[in-house]
Amino acid sequence: MPNPQFPNVSSLIAQARHGDAGCRDQLFVLCRSYLEIVARAQVETWLRTKVDASDLVQETMLEAFRDFEHFGGNSEQEWLAWLKRILAHNLADFVRRYRGTAKRQTRREVPIRSPQDSTQAFGVAEPAAPCLTPSQEFLQLDNELRVTAALAQLPADYQEVIVLRNLQRLSFNEVAERMERSRPAVQMLWMRAIKKLQEAMEPSEEPD
Repeated sequence: MPNPQFPNVSSLIAQARHGDAGCRDQLFVLCRSYLEIVARAQVETWLRTKVDASDLVQETMLEAFRDFEHFGGNSEQEWLAWLKRILAHNLADFVRRYRGTAKRQTRREVPIRSPQDSTQAFGVAEPAAPCLTPSQEFLQLDNELRVTAALAQLPADYQEVIVLRNLQRLSFNEVAERMERSRPAVQMLWMRAIKKLQEAMEPSEEPD
C-alpha cells in the first residue's frame, strides 16, 4: 500500500523542470539513499578497498544535478533508470582506470560484474535461481525509493545482510564469509532485518 506521506516524484520532476529550486533539491535529497544502496549492491567486495561507494554516489549526484535539463523523462521509473545509468557509467570508468594502472595485479583480483549487465530493479545482476523468494519479490516493489528509504533507516548490519543476500544474491554461506559470521547467525540476522524492513515500509497511521 503506497504511503500517502511519501513525496510524488513525478510532481517534483515537473515542478523542478519549471524552475522550482526547492523541488529540485528535494528530488535529489530523496534519491540519495537509493543511489547509496544501488552503489553498495554494484561495488564488489574486492573493489570496496579501492573505491568508496559514497564517492560514486556524490559524483553521480553532481553529474545529474549539472545535466538535469537534459533529463527527458517524467516518471519515477525513468528518473531512477537515468540515475542508474550515470552511476553505472561512473563505476565502469573507475574499473577501467584501475585496471589500466594495475595490470600486473589483475590475476589476483576477483572479476567484477559489468554494471551494464544489471537488469533488476536495484541495478543488480539476475538471480541464479529460476524463481524469486517472497522476500526477493518484496524488494522489487514498483516504488524503489520507498524501499531504499526504509532500508536506510535500519542498522548497518541489517542493511549489509539485505544488500548481500537480496541485492547481490549471494548464498547464505557466502554472506556468512563476507560478514565473518556463522551461517546460522547470518540467517537469523537476515530474518530479523527483513522483518524490520517490512515494518519500516508500513504506512504510519494518522492520529485520530
